[in-house]
Amino acid sequence: MASRCTTFPPPFFTPSRQRSRQCEVSLSWTRSLSGAHESPLSSSHALHFTNRANYSQVKHRSRYMPSAIRCSAQTAAATNLGPGTPVRSTSILVVGATGTLGRQVVRRALDEGYDVRCLVRPRPAPADFLRDWGATVVNADLSKPETIPATLVGVHTVIDCATGRPEEPIRTVDWEGKIALIQCAKAMGIQKYVFYSIHNCDQHPEVPLMEIKHCTEKFLQDSGLTYIIIRLCGFMQGLIGQYAVPILEEKSVWGTDAPTRIAYMDTQDIARLTFIALRNEKINNKLMTFSGPRAWTTQEVITLCERLAGQDANVTTVPVSVLRLTRQLTRFFQWTNDVADRLAFSEVLSSDTVFSVPMGETYNQLGVDAKDIVTLEKYLQDYFTNILKKLKDLKAQSKQTDIFF
Repeated sequence: MASRCTTFPPPFFTPSRQRSRQCEVSLSWTRSLSGAHESPLSSSHALHFTNRANYSQVKHRSRYMPSAIRCSAQTAAATNLGPGTPVRSTSILVVGATGTLGRQVVRRALDEGYDVRCLVRPRPAPADFLRDWGATVVNADLSKPETIPATLVGVHTVIDCATGRPEEPIRTVDWEGKIALIQCAKAMGIQKYVFYSIHNCDQHPEVPLMEIKHCTEKFLQDSGLTYIIIRLCGFMQGLIGQYAVPILEEKSVWGTDAPTRIAYMDTQDIARLTFIALRNEKINNKLMTFSGPRAWTTQEVITLCERLAGQDANVTTVPVSVLRLTRQLTRFFQWTNDVADRLAFSEVLSSDTVFSVPMGETYNQLGVDAKDIVTLEKYLQDYFTNILKKLKDLKAQSKQTDIFF
């Protein structure tokens, strides 16, 4: 039986500063200790503690995963420093700007005349394409809270597209980093915060990333910030590398026998609808779900790709039961816990979950015509038409024999 725990996220602004934040989170935790001999799932590992100042020390000794959360946030009274320079409503900070969704958000914002600043982690290969588009790039890291405040100076709206890299623990960016960012945004007086979440995240506490998304939703709702939460079902762009490219290259396509259906959406449409919602004051403090026109199973997507590519796929089907067993095995070891967290989506895939919602009311709220939303058939057809034409041109050029030097 899981125990109740009260913990305080690390204070990134002390009481001596303009504002201080305390968010009391009532959680059920499971603890996985590196030196423990019992299973990480054992009830003997349940830990009850109350921690304020030493949270940062505790999190290095143990690893916690929230399984249920109720957030209540209080903001201490700020010192009245008098009116400052007004921040333009067109000044936005995009967090996670190099990602699949983030880059489309940046591109759309620039096209619509916003002054765009991008928070990007220091990296060996600089994000020059963002600068080339006209955005300002600032280096910061959500896992290093001290780097965040400077990026928020002069910003009106934060659009949070960030998520952790596959090779790092889910909690580092998606939980601890997001809490730091929300706290900083509140303390710095950010006017609006847009957060991207996952559809049905509140229905799957057994999946770490989905549970963390749900926890972050609650934390943001209780923070006092003006917010828009947008739950997403799936990206069409992700299907290119997963199915389209392997089929064209005659490589194995990995799939499952799961009945789960997902209504994929073009990230360009997601970005467009986001800015429509951002300008609509009636959407403030609302939770919305963006869904594609139709929900697809894995096999249906593969069949569509086969038809458009004009060739059969070499499909390797992995039973969901195998994924679930693998996850159970990897959870027994500290060094494979992160792998287990990623495999947790097998819990979702093993159900009859449909990641889709009716969009009629949302379209009406946003003043959008459903006909303007790209379908998966159209998206993949455009991709295969363009890529096959390029391949055909390259093949024709390679067969030229009348070349003289």
